[in-house]
Amino acid sequence: MAKSPKDPKDIFPEIIDDYKDFLGDDLISIILYGSATGQDYRPGKSDINFMMVLSEQGIDRLDMVFKLVDKWKKRKVAVPLFLTEIYVESSLDVFPIEYLNFQRNHILVYGKDILADLSFHSERVRLQCEREIKGKLLLLRESFLETAGKGRALKGVMAQSLQAFMAIFDALLYLKGKEIPMVKREAVRLTCETFDLDRLLFEKVLDIKEEKVRLKDAEITALFQAYLKEVRKLSRIVDKLGG
Repeated sequence: MAKSPKDPKDIFPEIIDDYKDFLGDDLISIILYGSATGQDYRPGKSDINFMMVLSEQGIDRLDMVFKLVDKWKKRKVAVPLFLTEIYVESSLDVFPIEYLNFQRNHILVYGKDILADLSFHSERVRLQCEREIKGKLLLLRESFLETAGKGRALKGVMAQSLQAFMAIFDALLYLKGKEIPMVKREAVRLTCETFDLDRLLFEKVLDIKEEKVRLKDAEITALFQAYLKEVRKLSRIVDKLGG
């Protein structure tokens, strides 16, 4: 079985050659994004995500890379995002959080860095933050009811939700003009300080996600209920940011 690379940079030369061979001049950029770009990368556990920027003609020929996608999946590389420059430029108004996150956590592997000069409208960032937080609050409540509050099931729900909240935290710090930390734990700390949230609670959820702590079912259930309250509090705070 193929192993994840200790350092994602080790696979850059081969993945460049593979996609250039198949796509030629239709390949505009290869960009690594996400946790694999920094200190939070954990071989074997962290995803390795690439963005493949193609020409308008190349995006219509994705059938050419079926074999490549399958090859790299076997080597623990996620299915890449395939998009065009026009798609990115026309999506900043609806997905500002995602592109802000891409911009902050990326390494240019090949070609043109289409993310470096992106700019974001503050109110659109705030609106997406509000929409995402309120949507996740509803999903967390639904999960609490579906699991009947059983700690073991809620553990996974919290871990998964925190991954989404990390991108929201970065966007909220951006709105406040804060320098966004590259390390997740520091981003959690600064967000909680900035918005008067329970830092110890969010750090404990991060510990659960990173498998650094073991809690009894009753402790997890209590933690989840406190987590719900803090997410509800955050939704109110972000709503007020809009005036």
